[in-house]
Amino acid sequence: MQIEDLATLLSERVANAATGERVTQIHLFGIEYAEEIGDAATRVVQASDIDDSYATEVRKGMRLAKYVRLA
Repeated sequence: MQIEDLATLLSERVANAATGERVTQIHLFGIEYAEEIGDAATRVVQASDIDDSYATEVRKGMRLAKYVRLA
């Protein structure tokens, strides 16, 4: 999957997040797409329309990916 595609998905998830669930959705995105993101978390976040500081939250989700299974 291309960076632009991942950025679009991330933007949509954040835009559609319930109140107080924005960071949770970013973590879930990192978990679900960890392999596709690889070392491009910063580039994906920069290409989306969310603040660059959320790259850290994407990476947190990516680190969790090996420990959790999404239903």
